[in-house]
Amino acid sequence: MRLYQGVTLGAKSFPKDDTGSRLVKGLPRHPIVEDDVTIYAGATILGRVTIGRGAVIGGNVWVTGDVAPGARIVQARAAEQFFISGAGI
Repeated sequence: MRLYQGVTLGAKSFPKDDTGSRLVKGLPRHPIVEDDVTIYAGATILGRVTIGRGAVIGGNVWVTGDVAPGARIVQARAAEQFFISGAGI
């Protein structure tokens, strides 16, 4: 795994018990990052999600759901501007 600077791997919150009044602690809440994953600077990955083997998470991207093995997650606006300018053609 490659993990660049300023990456946050965190939990979203503690779940509450059946009555809704007490926090349930001791449960896994942080991400699972599989082998050969690259996470670029400034990315934030929150919750008990799985980042699949070989996935790439771009810089400054927020992830709150599972990422499939081999997937590439990048900022949509940055990717769009890259291709509109002709640089990606």
